[in-house]
Amino acid sequence: MLFRDLLKRIKEQPQELMFEDVMVLIDSMYDFHPAMFKNGPIINEAGENNGSCKLLSFGLRHHLTKEQVLHCFGQHYREVVANPDGNSHANIRQFIQTGWDGVSFEGEPLTPKDFV
Repeated sequence: MLFRDLLKRIKEQPQELMFEDVMVLIDSMYDFHPAMFKNGPIINEAGENNGSCKLLSFGLRHHLTKEQVLHCFGQHYREVVANPDGNSHANIRQFIQTGWDGVSFEGEPLTPKDFV
């Protein structure tokens, strides 16, 4: 999947997006360096919740909207929507509440790959 394909799927078929497919895309475009990040009051130490770290960093780099990022969480976002009073997927639940205003990173988790 290419970045433009991801944007098309978010727009046309968000219910079919799978988190793992988005991770494959990110991994094909970037080298990942675990970093501490904050998501509202949630503090994720470097190496914790790497998927959320990658996806939120990717979303910031590409100026994705809150809704686009949530759809990129794929089946995990759909689980949260199906069980709004649950406590699973804390980073998704927090991002729903605070969006980009609550997100910050210590360092840069993603470095573009060199395609020479």
